[in-house]
Amino acid sequence: MAASFFAGALALGASLYVGKDQVPMLKAWWSEAGNIVYDGEVRAAFSRNVSSCPGYELALSAFHETDTGIHARLDLAGPACNAYGHDIETLILEVTYETQDRLHVNIYDKARSQFAIPSSVIDVDQGSREPSLKQNSDLVFNYEASPFAFWITRRSEPDSAPLFDTRASSLPKTPIAPIIPSDKRTALNGFPLVFEDRYLQLTSALPLDTNIYGLGEVVATNGFRRDTGAHGGEGTIQTMWARDAADPEDENIYGSHPIYMEHRYDEKTKKSKSHGVFLFNSAGSDTLLLTPPSSSVSLLQYRILGGNLDFYFLSGPGPQEVIRQYGALIGLPTWQPLWGFGFHLCRWGYMSIAETRDQVQRMRDANVPLEVMWNDIDLYHDYRDFTADPVSFNAEEVRTFIRELGSNHQYYIPIVDAAVAHQTNKTDVVSKNPNGTEYVGQVWPGYTVFPDWFSNNAASFWTDALTNWSKSGVEFSGIWLDMNEIASFCSGSCGSNADWSDTSVPFSLPGTPGNPVKHWPEGYDASVWGESGNITINGKLTYDPKVRPPMYRRALDDGPEIDLSAPPYAIHNAYGELGFKTVAPFAMHANGISELDVHNLWGLMEEKVTHGALLKIRDNKRPFIISRSTFAGSGKWTGHWLGDNFSKWSYMHYSIQGVLQFQLFQIPMVGADTCGFEGNSDEELCGRWMQLSAFLPFYRNHNILGGIPQEPYVWDSVASASRSAITTRYSMLPYWYTLFANSSTFGSAPVRALFFEFPDEPELFPIDQQFLLGRDILVTPVLTPNASTVAGTFPGRGTVTWRDWYTHASIAVLTDGSPVTLDAPLGHINVHVRDGAAILLHAEPGYTTAETAAGPYALLVSQDKDGYAFGTAYVDDGDTMPPTPNSTIKFVASKGKVTVTVAGNFHVAQKLETVTVLGVGATSPAAVQINGREVPAGDWEYVEGVEKLVVMNAEIDLNEETTVTWA
Repeated sequence: MAASFFAGALALGASLYVGKDQVPMLKAWWSEAGNIVYDGEVRAAFSRNVSSCPGYELALSAFHETDTGIHARLDLAGPACNAYGHDIETLILEVTYETQDRLHVNIYDKARSQFAIPSSVIDVDQGSREPSLKQNSDLVFNYEASPFAFWITRRSEPDSAPLFDTRASSLPKTPIAPIIPSDKRTALNGFPLVFEDRYLQLTSALPLDTNIYGLGEVVATNGFRRDTGAHGGEGTIQTMWARDAADPEDENIYGSHPIYMEHRYDEKTKKSKSHGVFLFNSAGSDTLLLTPPSSSVSLLQYRILGGNLDFYFLSGPGPQEVIRQYGALIGLPTWQPLWGFGFHLCRWGYMSIAETRDQVQRMRDANVPLEVMWNDIDLYHDYRDFTADPVSFNAEEVRTFIRELGSNHQYYIPIVDAAVAHQTNKTDVVSKNPNGTEYVGQVWPGYTVFPDWFSNNAASFWTDALTNWSKSGVEFSGIWLDMNEIASFCSGSCGSNADWSDTSVPFSLPGTPGNPVKHWPEGYDASVWGESGNITINGKLTYDPKVRPPMYRRALDDGPEIDLSAPPYAIHNAYGELGFKTVAPFAMHANGISELDVHNLWGLMEEKVTHGALLKIRDNKRPFIISRSTFAGSGKWTGHWLGDNFSKWSYMHYSIQGVLQFQLFQIPMVGADTCGFEGNSDEELCGRWMQLSAFLPFYRNHNILGGIPQEPYVWDSVASASRSAITTRYSMLPYWYTLFANSSTFGSAPVRALFFEFPDEPELFPIDQQFLLGRDILVTPVLTPNASTVAGTFPGRGTVTWRDWYTHASIAVLTDGSPVTLDAPLGHINVHVRDGAAILLHAEPGYTTAETAAGPYALLVSQDKDGYAFGTAYVDDGDTMPPTPNSTIKFVASKGKVTVTVAGNFHVAQKLETVTVLGVGATSPAAVQINGREVPAGDWEYVEGVEKLVVMNAEIDLNEETTVTWA
C-alpha cells in the first residue's frame, strides 16, 4: 500500500495527493509541519490560526448595482495570514435576487481557479431574475464595506434579528477556548472571512439555541433537531465527506447535504417562521453549531477545503415552503412507479437462485405480501459487477425466475457496486493517478478501478454494461447502487502494479468461519436464551434491561496530528485521513479535476447516469433506483436507504429521523433496512419495526450475511403484524401515490415532522418519535421493548379532532399539547387521521400493488367541526415516465354533502364502492342520496358511537362529477 503525500501546485494554488511512485513528477508538497517544500527547500508555512487573518474590504470603485442585484470586488484587507492555505487576494461578490423567495450570494475567486460545481452535474434553477425583485423580494442583502460582512433580513421585518449574520459585532468576542474540551479544533480564534485555496471560513450568528434541521447525512443522537450546544448540549460538528461506515452515531457517513432549515419561534407573538440556507459547494467541510460559554447567541461556522462561498437563501416562511423552494432550486424528485411502494425483501446470503426462489414461496405460503425480490452480491460471479454466477445464479435460470415474478406482478432488483473489475479496454473511462496510470482500488472483486463520470465515455460505458447485463438474463426492474461513497479497502491507491489475479480482500466477511455475527438487540442474551430471538422462551420474557449492547459510537477526539496525507485543516472525517477506505484525494478525473474537489459528487453522478440508462433499457418506464451515497440534487434521479444500520431499538428510532432529514434534502423515497442490517434481530424488535416501516416510503427488510433469518415469516407474531401493517399500507396506496406525485410536481414533503404542519407549537419542534404522512395521517410507533402502551402527542392543542384509523373513534386531546397514553399491544401500531381530510383508498388490499389497484376504491372523509373536508387523488398508469395521461380527483365535503370532481385525461376503470364519512353528527341521517338518487336503506348505515355514515355498493364512476348527500 503506497504512502501518501500532499502536493501543492504553487502557481495555481491547487493541491493533489500522490503515491510514492508518482513523487518524481512533482516538485512541491505540504510537509507534516505545514510547510511548503519545493525542490527540498522550505518556502512557506501555514499558521493554522485565523486570528491574524485580515478579512476583506469591499472595493467601492468596483461596486456595481446590476438589474438583479450587486457585482463587486473584495480585496484582502491586510497581509496574508495563510492559515491553512494561501490567501486569495481578489474575490468577486455577486448578489442576485433570483425569485420572490430566493436570494443568491456567491463569493468566488476572481481568477476562477477554485472548483465550482458545473451545470452538467447539477443544473440549478436560475430563477426569473426580474429587476423588480430588488425592491420587493422577501429577502434583503445588507453589507458592511470594511471589513466586509453581510447579513440577510426579511423585507417585512427589517428590524428583526437577521436570518444570517456574519458581522463581528454580532458574534462573541474571541479568542474562545475549545468549546468541546477534548477537541482543540473547536477553539474559536476569530471570525474574519477567510478565503484560501484550501480553506474557506465564514461564521454566522444565530439566536440562542435556535431550531436547526438538516445538515447531513448523519445519525444524530440528539435527534432531527440539531444540537446547538446551548443549555448543556455539546454542539454539532457536521462533516461533509462521503464515507463508507456502518451507520455510526454523530459522524460523517454516506451522503453530503449542506442545507439547513432554521425554524424561529417568537415568544411575544407566539408565531414561527422558517428559512433555509444552502451552500452550493462539494468540497469536504466541517459545519459547526456551537454556543460559547455565557454567550447570548449561538453560532454556525463553515470550514471548507476548497471551492467557493456560493449561498442560496430561501425565505419560507413556513417549513414546507422552505422544502419546496429548495426543490425548485436543485431539481424536483423523480417520479416513482407504483410498485416501488410495495414491500421489498433482500438478504445478503441468498446464495443461489433456488434459495431466492424459495424465499418468494415462503412469503407466499405465509401470506405476507411481497412486491420486489432483491439480490445482494451473492448474485455475482467472483463479486464482479454486471455478472451472474454460472453455477448458483445461472443467467438463464435467473431470467426464468424474474419472468416468473413478472407473471405474478412482482419485480426484481439486483445490486451494482461502484468498483469495477479491471478490464484493459476501460482506460478512457476510469479515474487516474496524477501520472496518467489507472487509479487502483480494492473492493469485493479484489483490485478494481472506478468509473470517472467526468470523462466523455463513462455514461455510454455504464449504459452498455447495464444493457448487456439485462440482455444476458438479469432482466432487472430497478437498480440498487451500493458502495458509491466511493468505498475502497485500500487506504489510498493500491498501486499501479497491482496483481489483478489477486481477488482477496483484507478482512473476512461476516458470517464466514472465524467471523460469526454475534450482536443482538439490547436486552437479548443469546448465552441464556439461545439463538431463536423469540420474545418468550418457556413462558419467560427474553428481554432483560441489564443486558447492554456493544458500543458502536466513536468518541469525538482530536485525531492524529496532521500528516502528509491530509490538507492543513483536518476536517472531522471520522476515519482521519481523507483517503482511508475510499478513493484518495490525489486521484484525477477528466479535465484535470482532482478527487479532493469532487469526492462528494460521485454517488450523485452515478445515479444520474444510471437513471438515464434505465430509461433507455426499460422503454421509458420510471427508473426505480435506491442508492447509498447522495448529494444535493440526488432526488432527481434516485431514492435512498439509510445504510448499514443495526438491529437495535435505537436504530429503529433513528430511521424516523433519517426519513425526515431526506424529506428536507428532496430525496423523499427513503427508508431503513427494516429489522436492522448489522447484528441479529429478535422477534419483538422485528415485529415493531415491520409495522413502523410500513408507514415509511421505502419499505425493505434486509440483513447481513451470517445473521439469523429475519424475514417476516420467521416468527408467527411478526408475520401477523406484517400482514396487518402491509394491508393498511396497501389500502393507503392512492394517498401515498398522490403525495409522491405532489412531491415530483411541487416539491412538497410526503413525510412530515409534526411542526411542519403545526409550526407555532414549540412542544413539537424536537419530536421525531412520531411523524405525519402528508397533512392527514399521524403515526405513533412503539420504539421501546416490553411496551404495551405508547405516549403520543396530538398536534393542534385540542383544536383538531384526531380519529383512530382502525376504529374511527376520536381521541381526547389535551389543550396544552401534553402527550396522551395510547394502548399499543404487540402487533398494533397507532395511526390517526386528522379532521378535514378526504382520503381515497383501495377497498380490497391484495398480495401485490397490481392486485390491490385492480380492485375497487373506498373514500374516507373525516369532517372537521364545521363539516368541511378536502382531499385529492392523482391517478395515471403508475409506470410510464411523465408526461403521460393523468387525472386528479378532488373530494370536498361540507355539512350533509360530499362532492367528487375530476380533471384530466386518464380513464379510471375501478369504481368507488364505499364512502365513509366521520363526524356526520350525533343523530342518524334520515336518507342518503347519490346524484339525487336515493340509496336503499340496506346500502348505508350509521354508527352512533363514532358519528359515522357508511355508504356501500355506491358504484361511483370516478371519471364523472358525483355528489353524495344525506339529510
